[in-house]
Amino acid sequence: MIPRYSRPDMVAIWSPETRFRIWFEIEAHACDALAELGVIPKEAAKTIWEKGGTATFDVARIDEIERETKHDVIAFLTHLAEFVGPDARFIHQGMTSSDVLDTCLAVQLRRASDILLADIDALLAALKKRALEHKDTVTIGRSHGIHAEPTTFGVKLAQAHAEFSRCRARLVAAREEISTCAISGAVGTFANIDPYVEEHVAKKLGLTPEPVSTQVIPRDRHAMFFATLGVIASCMERLAIEIRHLQRTEVLEAEEYFAPGQKGSSAMPHKRNPVLTENLTGLARMVRAFALPAMEDVALWHERDISHSSVERMIGPDATITLDFALARLTGVVEKLVVYPENMEKNLNRFRGLVHSQRVLLALTQAGVSREDAYRLVQRNAMKVWREGKDFLEELLADKDVRAALSEAEIREKFDLGYHTKHVDTIFDRVFGKAWREGPGA
Repeated sequence: MIPRYSRPDMVAIWSPETRFRIWFEIEAHACDALAELGVIPKEAAKTIWEKGGTATFDVARIDEIERETKHDVIAFLTHLAEFVGPDARFIHQGMTSSDVLDTCLAVQLRRASDILLADIDALLAALKKRALEHKDTVTIGRSHGIHAEPTTFGVKLAQAHAEFSRCRARLVAAREEISTCAISGAVGTFANIDPYVEEHVAKKLGLTPEPVSTQVIPRDRHAMFFATLGVIASCMERLAIEIRHLQRTEVLEAEEYFAPGQKGSSAMPHKRNPVLTENLTGLARMVRAFALPAMEDVALWHERDISHSSVERMIGPDATITLDFALARLTGVVEKLVVYPENMEKNLNRFRGLVHSQRVLLALTQAGVSREDAYRLVQRNAMKVWREGKDFLEELLADKDVRAALSEAEIREKFDLGYHTKHVDTIFDRVFGKAWREGPGA
């Protein structure tokens, strides 16, 4: 992944140095188990830890060996033997390359998941704080991009919080599903290595043994993991697009923080563009794109092939690094988001009461007017607001057919904004639990 969209902790998980260190630990833990079983000398296992554990693996040297062997695991084992000496002959007993590669990938994805879960937790905290801050900030809700009925900005953010809470739960499940270990040898039959070795390595690495590995861990697990990242990216984009819309000049209800010295355009000095959320939309597209090749990796030939390998070398780092960066960026956007309640009120009233049309419709039906006639009466007055800029309340009060069913007081009562926000606390109870009532913003 390019440095522009990378953060160091996630990048470190996918570095060659980290990968080779994990490979060594897999091999060394396997040697411990083999020593317990009496397959290799205990002193050999001890030597492997002592000499390999303190070694600094030379990536350039491993690459040099691989150019000759055309095999990455063999290149690593050859380099490891340069540190360990004669006891290196006991390393990799009964194992195959996929035992090392697949188990390592599980460790890396598990570690990446931990960072992503921390990212989501930070985002959830930011969303909760801003949701409580704007719980009662009334704004217009939109459907199809058109004014619908009033809501609050806090409810918008509470919805995002609920969505990312589901994302978190999905990632927890995906993390567990991907956390399996395979040390089962060629075609996964344990013919040359005891299943105890797999159990021992899995326990040491915080994994669980793969029930049936056919030399490789089944790729349905990986497909679900990357699909989960894709869903998280889509939820991220949904919130980013909402902010982008709200920042449009004609709307301007919320805006990305614009720092002192920041420039919005090389040509137009007045511009304040939603560059962060636009960037998030682009990054979300990339994370989603990695889900499809992961799904295509599921169908391997017979017990194994390596068509998945080149895919995973790319999407493992790129998907997790990109999503890590994007979630952190989104958290920053939410934390610093500039909100304009006065513009929300202005936009809400832009069509002079039109947003209360459903309440009038329902009142007419409750007064005995058929739904069809009630809809026609309300719509003909609403269209005057759209086309002629009339005041909706005044038009209704002047409509003799409406007044035949409803009194002036009954009509005016339908224009109370508080009616639309009376259940906001209930929504917040469902999202945050009732403890929010005792905290800041209650």
